[in-house]
Amino acid sequence: MSDRMSAATHGSASGPAADHDVVIIGAGFAGLYQLHRLRRLGFDARVIEAGDDVGGTWYWNRYPGARCDVESIQYSYSFDPELEQEWDWSERYAAQPELLSYARHVADRYGLRPDITFGTRVERLEWDEDARRWTVTTDDGGSRTARYVIAATGCLSVPSRPAFEGLADFSGEVYWTSRWPHEDVDLAGKRVAVVGTGSSGLQTITAIAPVVGELTVFQRTPSYAVPAHNGPIGERLAEARTHYPELRERSRMSRTGFQCPGPDGAGSLLAAEPDEVRREFDKRWADGGLCFSSAYKDILRDPRANEAAAEYVRGRIREKVADPVLAEKLSPRTYPIASKRMCVDTGYFEVYNQDNVSLVDLTEQPVRRIGARGIVTGGDGDEQEHVFDVIIFATGFDAMTGALNAMDIRGGEGRSLRGKWAHGPRTYLGLMSAGFPNLFMVTGPQSPSVLSNMMTSIEYHVDWITRALEHLRTHGLTRMEAAPEAEDNWVNTTNDLAALTLMPQAASWYMGANVPGKQRVFMPFIGGVGTYRQIGDGVAVAHYHGFELA
Repeated sequence: MSDRMSAATHGSASGPAADHDVVIIGAGFAGLYQLHRLRRLGFDARVIEAGDDVGGTWYWNRYPGARCDVESIQYSYSFDPELEQEWDWSERYAAQPELLSYARHVADRYGLRPDITFGTRVERLEWDEDARRWTVTTDDGGSRTARYVIAATGCLSVPSRPAFEGLADFSGEVYWTSRWPHEDVDLAGKRVAVVGTGSSGLQTITAIAPVVGELTVFQRTPSYAVPAHNGPIGERLAEARTHYPELRERSRMSRTGFQCPGPDGAGSLLAAEPDEVRREFDKRWADGGLCFSSAYKDILRDPRANEAAAEYVRGRIREKVADPVLAEKLSPRTYPIASKRMCVDTGYFEVYNQDNVSLVDLTEQPVRRIGARGIVTGGDGDEQEHVFDVIIFATGFDAMTGALNAMDIRGGEGRSLRGKWAHGPRTYLGLMSAGFPNLFMVTGPQSPSVLSNMMTSIEYHVDWITRALEHLRTHGLTRMEAAPEAEDNWVNTTNDLAALTLMPQAASWYMGANVPGKQRVFMPFIGGVGTYRQIGDGVAVAHYHGFELA
């Protein structure tokens, strides 16, 4: 076969060939791998990327302290053994600059840049049923057509920016962790506020506390955080390189998509002796990382088991924070542990022992407005002004559906995806949505995605989509769409599985609760990466059961 799929293969009787076989939206880890796979199979694929370089979330998220919360060894591609052996990670949990360098290395190593259009944002997708192709319109006024579109747009790529009264009046500097400047920001000696204590907030606070003059943290909801025990990765990396294939395969069939040192939720906490539970938690705490919450299978199912795990972490917080009143304010009590994404910290709680760091509890002193000099909190007649040189907002993202809803996507008969998803996303396997033929999503809503190691889930989805496109080409087919009844069943399955857990009890971004007006519905598939993989493989083997092919 030639290097590019022939025009005769991807044209149609109703008109000339499309500009491309496939348009891929996004040049993060998903888009890069998808381009690599399709090019090797002779598809004419073009990536459209809003940023000026590759990297996706690691191109945009440059805030102080930004790093992955899955170990570098596992938060990496597995498709090429040579790449695994040649890339030398420096830390157990890689920081943003290193992750961006890795993405750039992959783009250059496989010669991907010539097929990427940078600095261009997709604004509209419109399906033409007669021609069986998408028209992709971009913010520069241009448009392209493609038989297939693959949205590799990321789960955490559209910032959530709550409206703060008076923000425009503030005379100091304002930054958002989700769009940190590419140039250096000098915070030395300044009075700095950080609003938000999710993962981005924790990482930023920890990184800037030693540098700023005064740091005031505005906390609405405290976070559960486990230690990273970050450091040089040398021995771990050398050991992993001796058995990478086995490590990857275990990760692919695990619940979380990464390998933990102990059993993955094998036993019941409530059935274990208290001393045994303490030993298990101590061991996982000493090892560090997100494997802590995988200790027992009933932590996310039984409130009593969950409270035991939560109290263990609260006890650790009390050990780290000298002021008992402050330790209590930093201890979560309003939602089950692990029902929000657990944070992996590098000294976050210890920051509050510094004389230059203070906490404002927004449940006691809500933000009333922002003024010229800073943030005003409190109630009527009890206002307090906090004066700052810099305000940093760590308010997170419009997760999972935000990037897709940011585009005007029009499917069959002009139907809007945004309108269809007004009450929550509806997909089949998180891969396609009924009414929108030939539009694939990498780690879309109702797939494991954000509940997993994203790299494991990305590779599986890219491989699945690639095999589907091969199947269509081999059999002379030009149209693939999720069947409505299959989609209904999958949506119900996703919701029913979530309802068996404690996850929906938290006002989390998994539920869309951080975005005003967004319908609260649990968006990821909670059944686990291994289970999902078995389902996806079974669907493909059964001639893409639940999809309509034409």
